[in-house]
Amino acid sequence: MKLLIVESPTKTKNLSGYLGKGWKVAATVGHIRDLPKSKMGVEITKKNGKYEFEPQYIQVRGKAPQVNEIRALVKEADEVILATDPDREGEAIAWHVLELMKEKGEDGKKFKRVVFHSITKEVVLKAMETPGKIDMKLVEAQQARRILDKIVGFRLSPVLWNKVRRGLSAGRVQSVAVRLVFDKEKEIEVFKADEYWVIGVDLLTKNKDLFTAVLEKINGSRVKPGMTGIGNEKEASKIKKDLEGADYVVERIVKKARKAYPRPPFKTSTLQQAAANRLGWSARKTMSIAQSLYEHGNITYHRTDSLSLVSGVVGEIRSLVSKQFGKEYVPEKPRGYKSGGKVQAQEAHEAIRPTSVGKLPDDFVGRGKMASDEKKLYQLIWQRTVASQMAEALYDNTRVDIKAGKYLLVARGEVEKFDGWKVVYKPRVSHLNSHDSESRTVPMRDTLPELSEKEKLDLEKVLAEQKFTQPPARYNDASLIRELEKRGIGRPSTYAPTITKIIYRRYVERREKRFFLTDIGRTVTKFLVKNFPDQLEYEFTAQMEKELDEVATKEKDWQKMLSDFYGPFDKKVLEVEKNVKAIVIPVVKTGRKCSKCGKGEMVVKTGRFGEFIACDQYPACKNIENIVKYLEGVSCEKCGARVVIKKTKKGREFYGCEKYPKCDWASWKRPVVKKEK
Repeated sequence: MKLLIVESPTKTKNLSGYLGKGWKVAATVGHIRDLPKSKMGVEITKKNGKYEFEPQYIQVRGKAPQVNEIRALVKEADEVILATDPDREGEAIAWHVLELMKEKGEDGKKFKRVVFHSITKEVVLKAMETPGKIDMKLVEAQQARRILDKIVGFRLSPVLWNKVRRGLSAGRVQSVAVRLVFDKEKEIEVFKADEYWVIGVDLLTKNKDLFTAVLEKINGSRVKPGMTGIGNEKEASKIKKDLEGADYVVERIVKKARKAYPRPPFKTSTLQQAAANRLGWSARKTMSIAQSLYEHGNITYHRTDSLSLVSGVVGEIRSLVSKQFGKEYVPEKPRGYKSGGKVQAQEAHEAIRPTSVGKLPDDFVGRGKMASDEKKLYQLIWQRTVASQMAEALYDNTRVDIKAGKYLLVARGEVEKFDGWKVVYKPRVSHLNSHDSESRTVPMRDTLPELSEKEKLDLEKVLAEQKFTQPPARYNDASLIRELEKRGIGRPSTYAPTITKIIYRRYVERREKRFFLTDIGRTVTKFLVKNFPDQLEYEFTAQMEKELDEVATKEKDWQKMLSDFYGPFDKKVLEVEKNVKAIVIPVVKTGRKCSKCGKGEMVVKTGRFGEFIACDQYPACKNIENIVKYLEGVSCEKCGARVVIKKTKKGREFYGCEKYPKCDWASWKRPVVKKEK
């Protein structure tokens, strides 16, 4: 008998059918051996001025049934194939299985390693032909990451307990992710809006065709909103008056061809960003649905930094595009994409793609409760993959310079000549404005009629629009992941759990798909930035990530890397524990005396499930009240009562009737305030 070991029960069902008689498949259901949760689990010793690290792994609590089953099957097996995921985490799980079985007296020589970058019969059987060994460099890189995260978490968290509040936690990546939200909040707080005016004119051609031109220069000097020329209504009114009495002549027409190239196929981070922008999903949900698609053989492995596609797949895509859309949609040469030049460990060798592009989105059928979401994500992946190998879209761009005395106005137009890849993967936003609204904005790009140089134009209307500079937008899932990746912080596979963790810890809140800093997040981040400036620096965290990659590519020794980090870090922790005074998380006072004890004041506090009101004499007085937040301007669709903003235990916001349970109306979607006619 031969034994195949994977980490997911879903895989066992699919793989059993591929392997046939003589094979058995068992699942670890994640890690079966790890560092203990209740303590650091790393023995640290110092020799000759250098630190050495010895992890103390234990069998994961609750995994006895899986371990016993695997051991029983290993005893019977002539050969054991470890087929966990094709990344560092999967390599580590395979190694832990091997080491745990060896500890229990099993022969390590009959263990071999294979990786499946997709779960299809062809790929699985081909991989099984050439089993190899566990890549110990990947294991060391994952081990170093695990130890590093344990050291930071188990040394910094007690400091927060003693100096801020019990129950808080810190982490190498999570604390830096919160700092990004913290720094964005500071930008928003200091932002001051500047007034500026955009001025355009509606003009008529000799054929009475209407179009809009925008003011660009005054006496040859470019108009920069909020900086020169048009900073207030008085200046805007003067220009408007001048333009209302001016003559308009076409001075110059410039036409240029523009090509819009497709984007590369998805890697982990860009899949998470696209799903957030197009489907409104959290990173956690995206990775959960992608995991299901991978395990059922629909897509290739979804934790990857690669943008490449194997040549056979590229040929399959080109053939499909030619048949589905026509030969003109196939570029002359196959397209190739680079991954950005970062240090790359083994990981998955391909971008995320359908295992067969011949399975069209309309033909895809999902499974169970996730069927609809699986179809949506599969369609997104299919569209992006196919579009990446299609011809570029073609446009004719036109710029028309119009003279009106000392004023130069510009009209810009764009006409799509060939849709190319956009026939499959459409852009999300249109930049064109219509002329059918009295309150419309001044367009920066319009559809232009036929014009000729020296042509005189008639004025229809001058448009003067007051605007104000906008504060920086708060992060959402897509933009926070993009920023983490840009700065080299964490790995794409860690973004979803990191975001989940900082929400769960109440350091940030997700409201209307944007991240807001909480009082806890603000206080903890201020404390850490002040007392651990190196560890909270973006560049420092990115450098640590780079060094972990270098361990995986055999360029760096993991023990030396950890030793170089631990010395200064340990010294700083001891210094803060000894010299820094404790601080208090600020609370919002309600001005009400406690109705239970009569001594304390009711204050707003933040707990695991959000804000609540409690007596400030806690724990002597345990009086607490829920905070009820109403959505202004809307009523319950069933009974007309007020709508209450609520949250699930996982922090997801939803809306319900204040008269629940008498009225059971509820909605995930934010109700829209109805405008009076």
